[in-house]
Amino acid sequence: MAARLKEHYTKNVIPALTKEFGYDNVMAVPKVEKISINIGLGEATGNAKLMDGAVNELAAIAGQKPVVTKARKSIAAFKLREGMSIGTMVTLRGDRMYEFLDRLVNVALPRVRDFRGVSSKSFDGRGNYTLGVRDQLIFPEIDYSKVEKTKGMNISITTTARTDAEGLALLRQMGMPFRQQ
Repeated sequence: MAARLKEHYTKNVIPALTKEFGYDNVMAVPKVEKISINIGLGEATGNAKLMDGAVNELAAIAGQKPVVTKARKSIAAFKLREGMSIGTMVTLRGDRMYEFLDRLVNVALPRVRDFRGVSSKSFDGRGNYTLGVRDQLIFPEIDYSKVEKTKGMNISITTTARTDAEGLALLRQMGMPFRQQ
């Protein structure tokens, strides 16, 4: 079974973007290429158990086993040695990516306290969007009783859009709740 958001993309988003930007070819229409979710844990230098929790939670959220990221160089001021585990990340593509984006937009983001929409200023100039989440409890997959410490995460949505306007139009059509300026 194809992801619900993927069907929405092919049936509704492609015709709408073609009409708005006047693309000649269907392949020129921007699409979501991948989603990277990253949890940086600086505190893991002192408490290695935090890392296991972060890995398990990210696996539950993404539905895919995350990679543990290691420090590239030692920094004495941060009590950091080269090779220490300091974060975890996962890259989603294909159906898993669409499933995650669907859950993020329709389930997780509305659960944020005082949520009025995400900023439309977080584009990078090439149509890619990055979003910071303060705690992982907005995802229904996380069991509140098993969480030791709230961890924030960065969610980067990489698109094939050439400009921020195209990226914004694509994500808005996909249902991303942007704040009204």
